Amino acid sequence: MNEEILVVDDEPDIRSLISLTLEDEGFLTIQAANAQDARSIIASRPPSCVILDIWMRDSDMDGIDILKWVQELYPEVPVLMISGHGNIETAVQALKFGAHDFIEKPFKTERLLLTVKRALQQTRLARENAELRASSGRTSPQRLIGQSSVMKQLQQAIERVAPTASRVLITGTSGSGKELVARLIHEQSERQDGPFIVANCARLNTTQAAMELFGSEGLQSGRRVIGLFEQAHRGTLYFDEICDLPADIQSQLVRTVAEQTFRRVGGNTEVTTDVRIISSSSRDLQAAISEHRLREDLYYRLGVISLVVPALSSRREDIGALARYFVSEFAKQLGTSPIKLGEDLLNAMRAYDWPGSVRQLRNVIETLMIIADKSSDEPLSADSLPKEVIAGAGQNVNAVLDQSLSLPLREAREAFEREYMRSQLEKFEGNVSQMAKFVGMERSALHRKLKNLGLQAP
Repeated sequence: MNEEILVVDDEPDIRSLISLTLEDEGFLTIQAANAQDARSIIASRPPSCVILDIWMRDSDMDGIDILKWVQELYPEVPVLMISGHGNIETAVQALKFGAHDFIEKPFKTERLLLTVKRALQQTRLARENAELRASSGRTSPQRLIGQSSVMKQLQQAIERVAPTASRVLITGTSGSGKELVARLIHEQSERQDGPFIVANCARLNTTQAAMELFGSEGLQSGRRVIGLFEQAHRGTLYFDEICDLPADIQSQLVRTVAEQTFRRVGGNTEVTTDVRIISSSSRDLQAAISEHRLREDLYYRLGVISLVVPALSSRREDIGALARYFVSEFAKQLGTSPIKLGEDLLNAMRAYDWPGSVRQLRNVIETLMIIADKSSDEPLSADSLPKEVIAGAGQNVNAVLDQSLSLPLREAREAFEREYMRSQLEKFEGNVSQMAKFVGMERSALHRKLKNLGLQAP
């Protein structure tokens, strides 16, 4: 996305020269002739960078005072100071109060462009480092793991949706990976260089929700709060479990989402922001609307595009790949060798329903990595799994057998054969050649058998 630069100078020719130079390089620019105009622009829409003259006529603040004001309100916005009366003392003073750099007039075009690009690049790196620190230790996959048909369809949907500016509503069971999908949409969009901000709706209580989302100004405490909407400017704001957001905040959100404008708590300035909204929920949304947990008008504004993340139980063929991925990631994190997962253990995992979806599988693998005997080179057996997983897997297998016993021989044979072939497909992760050798069939005959049984190899 094009980054917007605010140019503040009392000389029209200088403002115009700087703006035209930046626009030739693809930047968007906005101009201010004095401190009052600059404050108004910054308060309503934070720019990506500010180029600020130190000495200005007809202003109630000089450049250093504006610099301090910007640093208090938006410390992450880089400010470049310029002056035609510059000296070492002035430059040192500007840098002391938080200026990113100092440029003396008259300046060369190459020097101006290099300084602006360097400031923007360092700001991006600082934001990326902060996000990395926040996510350190997290072993959730940063890509979709699995080759099941439902995951391929989801990946294709992400690729279609990401380049658009449309709002997205993601549904799926708890732990299925909704935030991962939201992050992938952000990373594959034109906003990938912007921030990805998470609003955890369950943690936004009624008294603080408005301030956390929209920020505050002019309160008795005198402290300014930068809300999540402004933090996410030119990026993505992700609402995790949107139904948990307080009802009064949902009503405010309807207008903000539609118009991309809001007012800070205690303020009168109409703030404009450029944010893509992605929301998620693990609830039945129609039921949530009926129970007044979700405003219907907000639902229609958020759900321009709807995506469903499948539960792990509906893509059992991916369980082996996910388990091995988590083993590898935890091995790196713990600084140990990866454990080996026995085939009986993987089969038990595939037979279990995983009510906690991918998050539960991740936790099980973490437990296995911690308690496993590192001195043994033997693959872990199903006995190593938690009792609830073993019991649940056994119940599912018994359920299949009980169902078969209630059917005529021909139908029971077909049901068993379908379940057997499905399990083998999962076991060999869709590799029909290896599966054919194991079950003792020609590859072409196995393909026909799978087609007749309504099964598809990934």
